[in-house]
Formats: sequence, C-alpha cells, structure tokens
Amino acid sequence: MSKNLSHLSGRQGLENNLFDQLGIAARSSGTPDAEALDKLQHEFLFGKANIYGTVSFYDFLKEENKGKRIFICNGSSCMTADTQDNVKNKISKEFEPSEIGEMCCLGRCHENGSFHYEGRNYSGNSIDHLSAIISEHKFISDQYTTESYGTPIVTVPYPDAAEYYQLFLECLKKSPDDLLSELKISGLRGRGGAGFPIAFKLGACRESPGDTKFIVCNADEGDPGAYSDRYIMEHRPHALLMGMLIAGYITGAEWGVLYIRAEYPESISIIADAVTQLELLKLTGKNIGGSGFNFNFKIIKAQGAYICGEETALLSSIEGQRPEVRVRPPFPTQQGLFNKPTVVNNVETLSCIPFVMQKGGQSFADIGKGKSTGTKLVSLDGYFNRPGVYEVDMGTPMAVVFNDLGGGFKEPVKAIHIGGPLGGLVPLHKMTELTLDFESFSQNGFLLGHASFVCIPDSFPIVEYIKHLFKFTAHESCGKCFPCRLGSTRGYEMLEKATTTDYKIDMTLMTDLLETLEIGSLCALGGGLPLPVKNALQYFSDELKMYFK
Repeated sequence: MSKNLSHLSGRQGLENNLFDQLGIAARSSGTPDAEALDKLQHEFLFGKANIYGTVSFYDFLKEENKGKRIFICNGSSCMTADTQDNVKNKISKEFEPSEIGEMCCLGRCHENGSFHYEGRNYSGNSIDHLSAIISEHKFISDQYTTESYGTPIVTVPYPDAAEYYQLFLECLKKSPDDLLSELKISGLRGRGGAGFPIAFKLGACRESPGDTKFIVCNADEGDPGAYSDRYIMEHRPHALLMGMLIAGYITGAEWGVLYIRAEYPESISIIADAVTQLELLKLTGKNIGGSGFNFNFKIIKAQGAYICGEETALLSSIEGQRPEVRVRPPFPTQQGLFNKPTVVNNVETLSCIPFVMQKGGQSFADIGKGKSTGTKLVSLDGYFNRPGVYEVDMGTPMAVVFNDLGGGFKEPVKAIHIGGPLGGLVPLHKMTELTLDFESFSQNGFLLGHASFVCIPDSFPIVEYIKHLFKFTAHESCGKCFPCRLGSTRGYEMLEKATTTDYKIDMTLMTDLLETLEIGSLCALGGGLPLPVKNALQYFSDELKMYFK
C-alpha cells in the first residue's frame, strides 16, 4: 500500500472515485481498454504500472474477462451439491466457451445450481428456463426460509422509512458519548468473522484527530455458503443504513461507504433505492434534522476479489490500488481510507446498532451467552430440508439450529464447513458438543466466523474438499506475503499430485507448510486456511491416510 497513492486517489473525493471509474470503463467489453486506462492514469496521477496492477487483479476487470456474457458459480456449496456440471452443460449449448466465465459464490447456497446473466443471478431450476431467460429476459427470483429463534433483532420487520428513522433523529438529540456507552454495554462484536467489539473501533476513530472520517460497510460477503448479509441488504436495508448513520454520528464521520460485491447485483440496486429514499426524506446531506450533523452515502461496486473482505485490502480497493493487505499498525481507525480515520464493519454488525439504541445496551447484552451477546444470523445451505437464513440467540445448541430450524438433512452428511473457507471443518458427530457462539467453537478447535454452513455429503471425498480450499486460497491471495501466495499453491500441488499419481505426501512437510501459513501470513486468508485442513487431518485421517506416507 502506498500512502502517496492513497492521497492522490483521495484528492477528488468519493464522488469521482478511481475504482468506480475502472468499473465503468469495463462495462462494455468486460475490461477497460488502453485509451480509458491512459486517461484515468493522467486524471488521478497514478503510474501506468499501478493502474495495470489494479486492473489485472480483479476477476471482472482483467483482460481474461473480455467478452464474457454469462458466469457459472464455482463456490463450495454449489460444488458439494454437484449441480454445476448440469449448469455448465446447458449453458454451453447457448454460449461459446469464450463467453462463459466463473463467479465465486452468488449467495444462492440455499438452492445451488447458480449462474449470473446480464446483471442478474439465477439458481435452483432456473437453468431449465435458460432459453426464456435469454430470449424473453425472464427473471426468476429466489425464495428461502427466514425465521428467528429467540429474540429477533435484525429479522424483525420495521415500519415505513419516515417512521423508522424517528429513532435516528432521537439519537441525534443525545451526545455521541452516551450512544457509544450503550454500545459498550451491549458487548456487540463484529459479525463478519473476527468478533471484534464495535464500540472499541468507534471509540478509537472518534478519538483520532482529523476533519474527514469514514464509516465503511464491508458488504463483500465472499464466504461460500454465506448469504445473511445479502438477506439484510435486500430485505432490511434501512437497518443497515441507520446503523451507519448512527456510527457516523458517534465518530464524527461525514461519509458512509458501502462496498458491495459485484456478485450481488440485486443488493446493489436495492441499497441504492434505499439511499434515494433517505435523500428524499432529507435524512442525508447537511445539517440532518437541524442537528449540525452531516452525512452522505457512497456505493462502491466491487469487481470480484475475495481478499477485499479483509478490511485493509478493501480500503486499498476503494482507492483504486491493488487490494493488498496492509501491515498494521497503523490501524484503519487511525489511518484508513485515503489515510483518514476509518471504521470498517460488516453488514450484520452495523444492522444491530438500531436495536441497541432503541432497547438499550443491556437488553442486547441480556441475549446470548458470555461475551457472545445478542443474536447471530446463520446461512443453511441446500442440504438442509429447510435451507435459509435464521436469526438465533447466541449460545443456542447447534442441534437446535440443525434439527429444529434446518429440519435435518436431505441426505447423509459427514461434515459441515462453518464460517467460510477459513472456518472450522466440523465432523457431524461433534455438532452436539457445540453451541452457537464464538467461545464454544474456539474452545473445540473450530471457528464460527460468518456462520455460513456448507455441508459435505458422505459421497464427497474430503481430500477433494481440502484441495479445493488450497486452490481457492491460491487464486484469491493478494500475493503480498510469501506464505499465503506460495504456500497455498504448494499445498494444492501436493494434494493434486497425491490424488492423480502414486506420490505420497510427507506429513512432516504438510505440517511445516501449515505452520508457515498460520504464523507467517499477513492476514486471515493464509493464516486461516490451516484450520479446516488440520480439522480434516484430525477427524478424517482414515479417509486421508492413503495420500500420505
């Protein structure tokens, strides 16, 4: 990350954003042409190599994306569901190979068979209507179960926007310190995987000197199996926007940036409509409600890079830089977007803030278990009889989540990968020992993370799954640190060789590789990959022993 490039990118503010402009330049052909890049290079005073480094990184900007018209999901859930060969075969009858691309997880894990065409996502049996989708522009929306178990916080319906935002206007009559105090009492922790207390971030940003500050919503929900953030953006958008407004008031930030993944086109349009509503209600802009508080929203459409779920890579992405992980300190609350104090939180975390302000921090703290207060959204995939998004009180037994809410499994399952590609790979027999909270998973050697659930059926080889995880990490690595960039590639190569030849992996070599990844990686992509691999080696040793010396 170059601080100079951060300053240069920020010269024109968020309204004229370099990353936005690169996406606009790629719309017609799938990649920006040389003339457009040359123009942007001079406009933003970026070097040619810097612009090229950015464009060549993203799936939907790079040269290989040129001419792509339709995209097939290659996410973990669609892979284990074994739906994508059928999708690819039917798409291949309508499109040339050069027109077919891939996207990683479209958030349609509840019914799989996912693909993307002309700015819309499809799944389930939509592939059987491909001709109508192409010729008649037929759109088939998805449906999934949404319920709460315990106290509804995020899933609770809210009134029309004008009435709902009276809560925000009441917050503006209180001091930022009072609001921050309620968040401290609540114990609200980050729902994106890290579990970091939001009050600490907001307080640190508030205390950091600076006339310009930012609240950034990390809506780059790239964990395969997860679609809870998508649910909020498409069905509870104002809970998210109000959470950002309140966070902005607490910290003194005047900008809220929503970084939404390109794989969620419906989320982008729904959030944009919700922001327009707020503008019409004069709940954005200058001197909101006569309070002296100024705040505006900016939507950034991502361009296909899992690493942008890491907060510092996300900030570099918004700046139009190659999204490489930054070394900390300094932390984003001190030096974030355009080198200004910035708070980055995920969708679900920010959407919990209105409840805390309405009911009080203690009401939130009274829900849950220990330090895992409040509720958590979980995403159940298509192997459950009742797939969907469920809001569950922290501390709820996992048996309740699987059996009472999910309705059990459609066919035998041997393991569940929870929390995205870097989360815990949990054998089914361990589920009865777990409760839905950060501590329970950690104490048992797993990770709750985003609380996405990808089922691995009895018929799916564990070796193929961990090979998929190494390959995924190798593709998505930002490349800045050697352990992640090289280690993930070497891991994939060893497993590929062991499954296709007589080669046997040396366990000492694999253990050393995992330790290097875990200790030496700059962020959780390389550092988190060893966890599910270690889980697999521990609990499925009988299935894997044929590949090792």
